[in-house]
Amino acid sequence: MTAKYEVHGSVAVITLDNPPVNGLGHATRLGITDGLQKANADAAVKSIVLAGAGKAFSGGADIKEFGTPKALAEPNLLSVILAVENSSKPVVAAVHTVCMGGGLELALGCHYRIAAPGTNVALPEVKLGLIPGAGGTQRLPRALGVEPALNMIVSGEPVKSELLAQIPGQKLFDRMSASAESLAEEALAFAQAIADTRPLPLVRNLPCKHRNGDAYFQFARNMVKGMAKNFPAPLKCVDAVEAATKKRFDDGMLYERENFINLMWTPESRALRHIFAAERAASKIPDVPEDTVKREIKSVAVIGAGTMGGGIAMNFLNAGIPVKMLEMKQEALDKGIATIRKNYESQVKRGKLKQDKYEQRMGLLSTTLSYDDLKDADLVIEAVFEEMGVKEKVFKELDRVMKPGAILASNTSTLDVNQIAAFTKRPQDVVGMHFFSPANVMKLLEVIRGEKTAKDVLATVMAVSKKIRKTAVVSGVCDGFIGNRMIEQYGRQGGFLLDEGCTPAQVDKAMEKFGMAMGPFRMGDLAGNDIGWAIRKRRYTEKPDMKYSKTADLLCEKGRFGQKTGAGWYDYVPGKRDAIPNAEVVKMIEDHRAAQGITPRKISDEEIVQRLVYALVNEAAHILEEGIASRASDIDMVYLMGYGFPIYRGGPMLYADQIGLFNVVQSMKRFAQNPLDDAKFWQPAPLLAKLAAEGKTFN
Repeated sequence: MTAKYEVHGSVAVITLDNPPVNGLGHATRLGITDGLQKANADAAVKSIVLAGAGKAFSGGADIKEFGTPKALAEPNLLSVILAVENSSKPVVAAVHTVCMGGGLELALGCHYRIAAPGTNVALPEVKLGLIPGAGGTQRLPRALGVEPALNMIVSGEPVKSELLAQIPGQKLFDRMSASAESLAEEALAFAQAIADTRPLPLVRNLPCKHRNGDAYFQFARNMVKGMAKNFPAPLKCVDAVEAATKKRFDDGMLYERENFINLMWTPESRALRHIFAAERAASKIPDVPEDTVKREIKSVAVIGAGTMGGGIAMNFLNAGIPVKMLEMKQEALDKGIATIRKNYESQVKRGKLKQDKYEQRMGLLSTTLSYDDLKDADLVIEAVFEEMGVKEKVFKELDRVMKPGAILASNTSTLDVNQIAAFTKRPQDVVGMHFFSPANVMKLLEVIRGEKTAKDVLATVMAVSKKIRKTAVVSGVCDGFIGNRMIEQYGRQGGFLLDEGCTPAQVDKAMEKFGMAMGPFRMGDLAGNDIGWAIRKRRYTEKPDMKYSKTADLLCEKGRFGQKTGAGWYDYVPGKRDAIPNAEVVKMIEDHRAAQGITPRKISDEEIVQRLVYALVNEAAHILEEGIASRASDIDMVYLMGYGFPIYRGGPMLYADQIGLFNVVQSMKRFAQNPLDDAKFWQPAPLLAKLAAEGKTFN
């Protein structure tokens, strides 16, 4: 059972017991209503306490039931709350630790509420593209006041119970317990004390008004509109709370429910719910059991004090893990330490980091010029130049000095992790940890699983990634792994579009209007155009039949490598990142077209978006088919967390699903007819063709 029933003297206690956060699944909902019936039928019971076992009162809906018939089966949450309200005996909610979503809505349906200090209270549905759907928008403004309730509902952020208890006139909490430990005892005493109080108070009967209603809600809409951008739910939250102030309670409930159901079907909500599930799925590796014993990571070594090495080190320092950084020259070490200090000092100035925390983090950092000083580290990550000969020297040294059982990780973004592992006598301990730049900011971490990488190494690295607050996605070994292998095709299409008639600014604007953080040419300037140039030179030898536009090579021959040189596809002013179009670059592209005998044509934004995004999708389908990625949602996480794909579209694979894979394939067949494009690439990957033919989706 996921809800227990016990009687303590004259008080019945119904305890939610559905770990980890007492999700309100069907069995739990049934347990609550059964418990209420028992308590109301027992003459010896005078009052009822609704409590939560373990580390939560309730976190709301049970994610295990998302999208299943059980989620809607009676009694649904609305029916449970109605049963609580209709109880002839008073029901006291004893909330602690976590009281969120449906858990808070359930508590609001109780006659009384007692809260432990430190309880996180929230209605976070807006983060899934929804509004609360079981009375949250109608009851919370009545219990807490319109303005604080609207702020909570629109932001979805948790607020501590003791702060809410201080709001003048609030009726959310009737009492605060002295501590979480004394909550159960105090709840029983409170339930006994109010056992004979009548009539039973209901939040739904409380008044709900705002003295400057129309003006306030218009102000709220203006504020929310600026923040919500591509998401409809926050504005609907404002509408629903306004309805609480203007409609009868039952009418407000109908209005809330209608909006909840309508939002459930929006692509934005589907995207956010997909991301919620995808992030949890990414941490699970199909053949690595969750109870795999992990290696202990108490200290970390980082090879290289450059931009990437420094950023990697900061992740571990932030998590309270000591880091030893190695460089070949003291000057390079000093420069790296100075950059880390500068980053932290900037956070202190902006009020994002307290001075004592900054000093504590810097105190965990030490440096060395000798590999021998790294021997006791549990995990070592190299962040050296992306060239196999350099990696070979590093890993042979690490193999020589590191203690048995230490994990040896490479931050390579494209190179063969199996080959790197073969430089050691312990390939089972070698793994790829591909951080994205800037490493102390970007959330994505590609974990590269070599042929011989041990399962406990994978489990350990996934656990460590959580500790340093990264979203880790496992990739198999191939050139470029998941993200960079796909982005190469994206970049190739960008080049063909220039050949056919676009300017860099037109392509970038179309993609940024679609929602990408930046278009392909601004992204190239940020990453460094010389990096792509080096990859293309390798491709010309390895894959001579692969077609490329030569415009990017011409740009690099002019030394226009991007922001670091102040000139790339655009010009840059020192100290700023504004991309300023350059007439000479446009002329270079036009001259190249003329030399190739290409007559430019007008290309629509729609075609630009389709060619670039569908290029990602088709390459991703190959990646899935080859087993490089375990699931389509993992690929979505890579692009959402590492490449600036718009959150409200849910990633390239979900976007393709929503467009319809049949439609994607039809567009690809059209692109294959373009003589200036690569017809071979636009042959749909077998998996994509199969799913489209069967009317199925990636997710």
